[in-house]
Amino acid sequence: MKKNVFKVITIFILIIIYAYVCNIISIPNSIVIFEGEGINLKTITGLKIDGIKEYKTTLTSAYLGNSIGTNKVNVNLFGKFNVKTVNVDVLPTLAVVPLGQAIGIKLYTKGVLVVGMSEIENEKSEKKKPYINSGIEEGDSIIAVNNNEISNTNELIEEINKSKGEKVNITYLKNNEVGETTIVPEKSKTEYKLGLWVRDAAAGVGTLTFYEPSSNMFMALGHGISDIDTESIVDIASGELVTANIISIVKGQKDKPGEIRGTISSGSTIGQIYKNTNFGIYGLVTTKSQLKYSKYSGIEVAPRDKIKTGKATILCELDSEGVKEYEIQIEKIYENNNNDNKSMFIKITDEKLINKTGGIIQGMSGAPIIQENRFIGAITNVLVKDPTQGYAVFGDILIKQMKQV
Repeated sequence: MKKNVFKVITIFILIIIYAYVCNIISIPNSIVIFEGEGINLKTITGLKIDGIKEYKTTLTSAYLGNSIGTNKVNVNLFGKFNVKTVNVDVLPTLAVVPLGQAIGIKLYTKGVLVVGMSEIENEKSEKKKPYINSGIEEGDSIIAVNNNEISNTNELIEEINKSKGEKVNITYLKNNEVGETTIVPEKSKTEYKLGLWVRDAAAGVGTLTFYEPSSNMFMALGHGISDIDTESIVDIASGELVTANIISIVKGQKDKPGEIRGTISSGSTIGQIYKNTNFGIYGLVTTKSQLKYSKYSGIEVAPRDKIKTGKATILCELDSEGVKEYEIQIEKIYENNNNDNKSMFIKITDEKLINKTGGIIQGMSGAPIIQENRFIGAITNVLVKDPTQGYAVFGDILIKQMKQV
């Protein structure tokens, strides 16, 4: 009987220890906040921020003396044991120029992206898979062959044909880590091949969210650009933001998303893209004259705790008449969400916009949202079952991402 009680107590203690360990691990190593903003660190009883008497874990820049820059705070267990140090970057309040302009995007990958694999029928009519056991998979990027840098598909083809069927050394990226392998190319009826399908660029039409004058930076889309085959975020070497011409609008319907159809073939350069993230693309404006300014010449970025449910507006360009403002409704706010771009649940209420697009359509992602003359976020996703509804990301997340790149 005593043994059973001891086992139960031991298991109970281990569960408690496990809960504390998991909670400590879940506290981020670094946090970015605006001056005056509060961040609620989710902790359990006994964990607190060093220097605060009560057991509360709401971290504000006021606690840090409103000191802009990088600060360090300690998380203690029962006020005695330091269990974690968190780096806190405090950013000054920023003003941005919300745009809503339709733009074209050209991305160039680091090396060439592997998007598929196939058998090679060689000169003897044998079916071979040269890539087998190489370690290369869909979503990886080939960056060099025999120490010669690869920047496009033509360079890869040239290097493989130069091998004349001899083993080649391949350098590739997998999850941003460099790997090396060897493959013996097989000769088809026309040329030597690895059995890999690759792609070296991506292009499309989207919406320019904002321009930040003090840094000359821009942000667009509200989501990352993923490869259509691998569904992974494209790891880019460089990119270009250009003007776009809207050709037509396909209205959204239930279970059938609409889209903005446009062309970028003759687009003029707006800026250079240097980062493709889960929350959008970032870069530097090089030609300010190509920006289409709205009536909001420069407005404050609202911290999420200042955003309210209720009326707001979006800016977007849908035709040759330029950027227009449309009414929406903020239905729900997920204030503690820092993990993805679904920070707010929104609904399109403007009849003019609904008549034109059916609601949120592909290409509108990145449309800036304004509430009480503040920039609060950008449209990111549409609800497929009802195109008048969808999601938006907080503006403070977008700014924090911009400062981290």
